[in-house]
Amino acid sequence: MLRKQITENFSVSEQITLNDVETLAQAGVSLIICNRPDNEEAGQLAFADVKAFAATKNIQAVHIPFSAGQMQDSDVALFKQAIRESHNIHAYCRTGNRSSIIWQAAQQTENSDSQTQNETFDVVIVGAGTAGIATAASILKRQLNTRICLIDPSTNHYYQPGWTLVGGGVFKANTTRRNMSDVIPKNTKWLRESVEHFQPENNTVSLSNGKTIAYKQLVVAAGIKLNWEAIEGLTDTLGYNGVTSNYRYDLAPYTWELTNNLKSGKAIFTQPPMPIKCAGAPQKAMYLSCDHWLKTGRLNKLNVSFYNAGAVLFGVSEYVPALMEYIEKYQVDTHFKHELVKVDGPNKKAFFSCVDEEGNTSIIEESYDMLHVCPPQTTPDFIKNSPLVDNAGWVDVDKETMQHKSFSNIWSLGDVSNTPNAKTMAAVRKQAPVVAQNIVNALQSRQEIAIYDGYGSCPLTVEKGKIVLAEFGYGGVLMPTFPNWLNKGTKATKLAWILKEDLLPSFYWHGMLKGHEWFVKPKMRK
Repeated sequence: MLRKQITENFSVSEQITLNDVETLAQAGVSLIICNRPDNEEAGQLAFADVKAFAATKNIQAVHIPFSAGQMQDSDVALFKQAIRESHNIHAYCRTGNRSSIIWQAAQQTENSDSQTQNETFDVVIVGAGTAGIATAASILKRQLNTRICLIDPSTNHYYQPGWTLVGGGVFKANTTRRNMSDVIPKNTKWLRESVEHFQPENNTVSLSNGKTIAYKQLVVAAGIKLNWEAIEGLTDTLGYNGVTSNYRYDLAPYTWELTNNLKSGKAIFTQPPMPIKCAGAPQKAMYLSCDHWLKTGRLNKLNVSFYNAGAVLFGVSEYVPALMEYIEKYQVDTHFKHELVKVDGPNKKAFFSCVDEEGNTSIIEESYDMLHVCPPQTTPDFIKNSPLVDNAGWVDVDKETMQHKSFSNIWSLGDVSNTPNAKTMAAVRKQAPVVAQNIVNALQSRQEIAIYDGYGSCPLTVEKGKIVLAEFGYGGVLMPTFPNWLNKGTKATKLAWILKEDLLPSFYWHGMLKGHEWFVKPKMRK
């Protein structure tokens, strides 16, 4: 091994051997980074072998592979994260060149990030999920020279509505993921950091790395926190012992595995108290599983139950009859005012807090063979503890303009805001143009105000090939996109399935995240 020392604490080389790992250990190296893909050439030592042997020497090993000339921003971001956490690092590839190049790129972006401190942006957006990216793209469609900073520590971006279909065996999980660097709009600054504090009186936010970022307009689009820990024993058994959830990228494939393999026994699906994102998702998982069991002749050997902490099957009554047809078709036992509070994975038992007609609370125990959990949900801690929230912990905004009630240059949309709409991607699709238009108006000192009507949509996948497309606004008012003769209103249709399976994913990646506002041009207040 010809080891080239780049700095006192960082070196590179060509492909290493296990003997080289021993040498690096003796030199005090604490982290090895491999920058070449496995099987790049015949006889190449697999990274897994390097990692396993390095672990015996108390050396961490990280794989950040890319082919020559094909380094991506996401590779640099992962490299930066890895080297921040270690002090004596060795990286290797085929010749050492790629490792040198990615090191230089990491240093350049680090210097660029340090120059950002105390810089003022026209717009700072906290959160690069659906709401944050869609808003940034819509702002740039209106005013290309807007200086935007997106703040988000994640390296992955997910199309979360697709996880229902992953759990139903329709999609593969990897089709719902992109590198964050590949979906961040051009002409924006992405800071891969976490926000610690808001200082609305000073128009600044403080980051976990100690930096302070200033803004003219602030957008809070931080999403929602899945509070798995609120259910005793759940985190210890997720992904094992028949416990799954379509609310996580890595668990949705396990939902399909359980559904496909379950031959008999008891399947339980749960829904926590509101608010949650996509209120129909717990039911969607159940319907798709039941449809599979029915079509494979297994449903009559299964006992399927739905435990809902709420009092009704669905919040908009017009859609309940269509859903009840499927509840009866699949012979589902429904239990309302039953909240999952504990899971004993090894013994396959679920515990529910239930309220009887007199208001008395008790704990009941149920055995299961498959348990699909929707976790309780709340705002992220850094939001909950900020000066931006209402008494319930959600960002306090006007439900029509999405403008903060106390700070006129702060806006919020998506799951983290307190607007009384369904927390769905479809809601964000309408909210983002409203926020974008109002921000551009504010930057240009115009008085016009765009308004959001509360639209949300929940495509309820009641069987493979049919969906009840629930569309409604504030107060549960029905707001169908298509005429009843085309979509049959509140009934299950094949058209809605085609929309969800074939059209919406491409619409999301190539339309919504690019600032295209088909069917959602914002309305202006009269």
